[in-house]
Amino acid sequence: MLGHWSAFCLDCGAAQRWFVESEAEVPESCPCGGQMLRRCPSCEAPFSSTFAVECEECGAPLRAPELLGMRIRRASP
Repeated sequence: MLGHWSAFCLDCGAAQRWFVESEAEVPESCPCGGQMLRRCPSCEAPFSSTFAVECEECGAPLRAPELLGMRIRRASP
């Protein structure tokens, strides 16, 4: 599914793209049983990157920068 925004599982990292008009179709949980996060828990802003670790709007953490023993994003220089 294509879309402007991204949702990802906090447990396994599975991701799904979504459009605002189809947000209700994004499942609350992943097939693995983990929570699918599609908006910042602090400010409710959607995020555009599947690899986001902090909110683009308010800077609040979305998840740990590491998943399954691997870094989600490269460290900033």
